Amino acid sequence: MNRRRALLAGGAGLAALAGGGFWLASRGGTGTPEALGTSFPPSPASPSASPSAVPTPSREAAAAVPVQPGKPGVEHAALTESTTGLVSVNTSGWWSWALMDRQSGRIIGSTNFNQTNMTASMIKAWLAADYLRRATESGTTPSTARMNMISTMIRDSANEPASTLYAELGRSATIGRLVSICKLTDSKAGDGWSTTALSARDTCRIANCIGNGTAAGPKWTNWLVNEMRQVRGTGDFGIRKAWPAAEQKNIAIKNGWVDRQALGFWTVNCMALGDTWTMAVMTRPPLSKPWSIGGDTAKSIATQLRTRTDLV
Repeated sequence: MNRRRALLAGGAGLAALAGGGFWLASRGGTGTPEALGTSFPPSPASPSASPSAVPTPSREAAAAVPVQPGKPGVEHAALTESTTGLVSVNTSGWWSWALMDRQSGRIIGSTNFNQTNMTASMIKAWLAADYLRRATESGTTPSTARMNMISTMIRDSANEPASTLYAELGRSATIGRLVSICKLTDSKAGDGWSTTALSARDTCRIANCIGNGTAAGPKWTNWLVNEMRQVRGTGDFGIRKAWPAAEQKNIAIKNGWVDRQALGFWTVNCMALGDTWTMAVMTRPPLSKPWSIGGDTAKSIATQLRTRTDLV
């Protein structure tokens, strides 16, 4: 058994290094906030290309231990292998991460990988999948105009198509289907698509659900994954930037970012789908810092996981 499988199949103990612990768990954007009880500008501040401010150490992400069976740090008592120092993160604000081995379905992540963050545009990948699968189930073929609309929603993170699909799909009903179809354990609907609450480990499950054809169905899965590989512009940041440029085009992603003015922080989230793995990083940089800290954190975590495990 190679090192990547030993890490995920052998087990994992709780570790923390500047807030970066991990668990072993068995399988069981420009996002506009639609409702937070407070009105927001119709479009969030555009992410800038300026470098992040110098980060300050934070241990907030390791402060809360997820509710899991078994003793803290190990979901199943039989899993005894201890690995330490996998991820070190120095940043401002809350953060969480998870990494799934798609072969076994097992997930490692930060100690708070079950805590949720408002998704912003990351949820658009599910909206596309839910619409396309249901179209097939109803025996209809989406028009060229509708497919172009979905493509723009994924590649360029356009908000209007997301609002249209969210309404057509029954608003919270589509998130209910997401939880059921992708077998999520932590996540739930919000007041709008942008405020859907997702955890890092559930985000890994969503990416795998898309990759294995469950989410969009066999007819549309390859099309959707290809669209996620074509994400471009300001939405192309975070996890896949840890890979060489030539390899990035093979990694499917959907990110989300928006300023939550009433709450005093950004939500910056990254979901990535590889051939053998999925990864999620969720962050809440304070509004006093550049939004790009979230993308930098995701890239840093992905870089460390590439270096310190054989999974990615």
